[in-house]
Amino acid sequence: MLTIQIRDEYIKLGQALKLAGLVDSGLTAKEVIQDGQVLVNGEVDTRRGKKLYPGDTFSFNGNDVKVEA
Repeated sequence: MLTIQIRDEYIKLGQALKLAGLVDSGLTAKEVIQDGQVLVNGEVDTRRGKKLYPGDTFSFNGNDVKVEA
């Protein structure tokens, strides 16, 4: 499982995908999220602005990522 470190209270899902290196642009992040290809804590979430907090996980394209403070 990959991990990303955040400095703030939360990170938005689209930003987290870019930070983890799973997508190369915000547009790509928007498309894969809206297409239902991203799981947040095991469930499909189609909101690009979904807030992720330390301890949350998300998955895309076979990659699992954990958010850490």
